[in-house]
Amino acid sequence: MPRDQSRRNAARRRRRVAARHRLAGGWGQRAAPMFTSGKITYEVGGYLEATPYGGLAAMHRLVTKLGLVDAINERVHLLKLHLPYHESDHVLNIAYNVLTGGTRLEDIERLRHDVAYMNALGADLIPDPTTAGDFCRRFAEEDVASLMDAVNAVRPALWRGRGRDLLAPVAYVDVDGTIVPTSGSRKQGMDISYKGIWGYAPLIVTLANTREVLYLVNRPGNAPSHCDAAVWIDKAIALVAPHAPRVCLRGDTDFSLTAHLDRWAQRADFVFGMDNNTALRRIAEGLKESAWSRLHRPAPYEPRTGKRRARRDNHKQQIVTEREYLNLQLNHEDVAVFDYQPRKCHRAYRVVALRKNISRTRGENVLLDEIRYFFYITTYTDKTAAEIVALANDRCDQENIIGQLKSGINALRVPLYDLASNWAYMLIAALAWNIKAWFAMTMHRKTDRHDYIRMEFRRFFHSVILIPAMITRRARGITVRLAGYTPALDRLFSAWNTIERTRFG
Repeated sequence: MPRDQSRRNAARRRRRVAARHRLAGGWGQRAAPMFTSGKITYEVGGYLEATPYGGLAAMHRLVTKLGLVDAINERVHLLKLHLPYHESDHVLNIAYNVLTGGTRLEDIERLRHDVAYMNALGADLIPDPTTAGDFCRRFAEEDVASLMDAVNAVRPALWRGRGRDLLAPVAYVDVDGTIVPTSGSRKQGMDISYKGIWGYAPLIVTLANTREVLYLVNRPGNAPSHCDAAVWIDKAIALVAPHAPRVCLRGDTDFSLTAHLDRWAQRADFVFGMDNNTALRRIAEGLKESAWSRLHRPAPYEPRTGKRRARRDNHKQQIVTEREYLNLQLNHEDVAVFDYQPRKCHRAYRVVALRKNISRTRGENVLLDEIRYFFYITTYTDKTAAEIVALANDRCDQENIIGQLKSGINALRVPLYDLASNWAYMLIAALAWNIKAWFAMTMHRKTDRHDYIRMEFRRFFHSVILIPAMITRRARGITVRLAGYTPALDRLFSAWNTIERTRFG
């Protein structure tokens, strides 16, 4: 079907849905409920092949044109014979299972019986769940690293294209660790964390501008957050720096690795939290009061109507007061700046001190106020102390990405029996999140690119992936005829046009 005809059909469906919505205010009193049912008859079509995942074909076309298939097969060598699957087939099979809403390897079985789904991928057959699990168990640590290199080899094609404006003026590389719990007792490499949780402690390095996962490194559960972090931070700088005017590293106190700060400062800027140690606290307490200035935080958002709603009663506060629990409430914040040279560094850096004045009450009784200090070390000299604090706080958005990896796409799971195989599964499942970001970067309008990059996976799945479609596979191509309608069809076609017209590489 010609592209213009597809757009007209999409517009016709949009008007049809809008017409129903316009009737919402015109209904009067109804004697019967809106939800009714007549006689229903089920039939099984004889020749029609359809799938609920009509948007997946566009994702697969993007992945193919980016060269990810060839990159995986060139760098990852786990199979002696390809009978009949290649390494890329196994990787994409698991990633697409996640991209279509699967939460475990067993969910692949539902796709093996969806003929239209396989036709959309140009495949005669896909690996079953048992074969997928066996493929993950073949990975050693160096194989997982090769797979990360393969994925990272194709990202720059997007960063040089539509994603170029997203990395300007500064590309922010965020790093953090998290805990992946497991109730199993026979998983090699698991250990008990400082929180008393058994499992693994992966390190996650992300690009805040596009919300991509650059590196995901599985580690035993007792590994501290900074364990081997310097190696992967160096790799992230080398990956991003050629494609961004400026790179900034961000992390909490675990990643202010003073032995590496001088080397990082030569290649990038950074804003790291610093431990509230005796030396820094002594300097902060010795500053004159004139060195401190009040920190005024901006409003979290501006309402579209221009008016803010009245706040509702704080029921939690009422309960805390009635039961005379200890209540901590922030009064105000002050910031100050001083130079500080860590012991393992050969130069001094700018340190921003944040002083919080906290009131302490128990019921109606007012206790003495408490003073808490927070410190941030940075290479920035052209930003105010308030801007440095805001920049450090913005890193907290990485927790939302980690939350999506955990509960949005269920990538941070441990379905297999050892550290390397679970690492491979986490990385391949996280590829589904990266594909979402890549697809968003191909959209025409900047606002759409930003909106879809920040969109949660579940909403993206229902908007772009979950579109009923009839699939026709011919010798020279595949036709996807969308049978359903979502308001995101215009965005889908916008990205599709970019994918088809762009020669990546």
